[in-house]
Amino acid sequence: MNRAPYRPFRIKRRIFRLAPLLAYLIIHSSPAIVSADKLALISPHWEGIRYEFERAFKAHYQRDTGRTVELDWMDVGGSSETLRYLESEYKNKPAGIGIDIFFGGGYDPYLSLKKAKLLEPYVLPKELLEKIPQRLAGVPLYDPHHTWYGATLAGFGIVYNKVVLGLTKLPVINTWEDLASPRAFGWVGSSDPRKSGSVHMVYEIILQAYGWEKGWKIITALGANVRSFTNSASQIPKDVAIGEVAYGLAIDFYAWAQVKEAGADKIGFVMPDNLTIITPDAIGILKGSPNPEVAKAFIRFVMSEAGQKLWLLVAKAAGGPQRFQLNRFSVLPSLYELSPQLMAVKLNPFSWPSDFAFDPELGAQRWSIVNDLMGALVIDQKHLLTRAWKQALDKGGLTEREWQRLAAMPISGDEALTLAKTKWKNPEFRNQKVNDWIHFARSKYLLGVRPPIIRAEWYSLLAFAFLSLGLVAYGWKKRR
Repeated sequence: MNRAPYRPFRIKRRIFRLAPLLAYLIIHSSPAIVSADKLALISPHWEGIRYEFERAFKAHYQRDTGRTVELDWMDVGGSSETLRYLESEYKNKPAGIGIDIFFGGGYDPYLSLKKAKLLEPYVLPKELLEKIPQRLAGVPLYDPHHTWYGATLAGFGIVYNKVVLGLTKLPVINTWEDLASPRAFGWVGSSDPRKSGSVHMVYEIILQAYGWEKGWKIITALGANVRSFTNSASQIPKDVAIGEVAYGLAIDFYAWAQVKEAGADKIGFVMPDNLTIITPDAIGILKGSPNPEVAKAFIRFVMSEAGQKLWLLVAKAAGGPQRFQLNRFSVLPSLYELSPQLMAVKLNPFSWPSDFAFDPELGAQRWSIVNDLMGALVIDQKHLLTRAWKQALDKGGLTEREWQRLAAMPISGDEALTLAKTKWKNPEFRNQKVNDWIHFARSKYLLGVRPPIIRAEWYSLLAFAFLSLGLVAYGWKKRR
């Protein structure tokens, strides 16, 4: 039986001729390969919040749209740094900066961005919006023009170490004024309000709760009692937990994280009655958002019951966070009807009584100038302030005249507000004023204070003078 000769090259040629057809069939018979949708966010939120919301939103988005989404997070620091970054970027790119969402950072920065027309309005669907109260104790929970929404709530108070208080016989503190007590000297922790929006809010609350004059008197003494000003608000509750300080200015969720970790028998947290507020921590779509539909979907998710449960529930609870417990309030009153065992926070902000009327517009308008006053008068001159405070305490306390001197302010509250509205965006004017305030602070803290090194310096000068006289006398005698 004759067989046809084996021709490998002819077979290869046939395969090459069929390759385009095979490729066409493979492509059109396979599921479509689609790139993921994108969402760019800028946020000062910590890793746990970013992880939990990204994880949950990706799953929600795929169920809702059948598409995948990738989230790109940018972190440039705290709320103040983020606001400065956004304002700077929009100066160079007024049509848009390639970022969709601003998430977190309190809500004062959103008031500034709205005023500058750098937020895109978006009205939530009626079924979501009607579940969110318009205000809480007089503070709006979302912008009436829908440029921002309170994604969660934040309370401001004092975290304290019960073990340290027991060992040192220090009192439990219930008000901001108590932190200015001489007994608290060296035992108070605070971060720099210029680098932390939450701590800045505490100082603004003090100014509004007590008034400009008394408020600065409390802040001055409180600043003298602070052991050192840190760069991070999250560090203060940790310092309290390890006993580095006994008391610390804290936003609620940082404090509750330490209560959970160390135990309620060791760490306590108090929100001063009628002297503090609960405010929204907001979210908004930035002007020129490159992915507006995805941004709207993210806003809807965050404000929905599914998104709100991530803040409120304990880790591993059904519908709650899975890896990081967030310990934060929900803006939906209905969720506080859930079992207390499921909730990471035990306080219901919608039933928390307070008569304190906080003015958010005033706080937003003078945000920058209050930071600059804090820097010039308290933080950057802390070594002089603490020395003057300690020497007064060593003498048995401050006289009324000494109080007036240490707590004196270079401008009134009305003057500060006028400057904030008019000249404070002028860098040259601002720098000159801050420099004037630094000299003002140095003069008032040094007045009547005799630094410890003066005596040693005088001894050195006298010794040098006697030595010089001796050498002169010796030379004169030798010439004779």
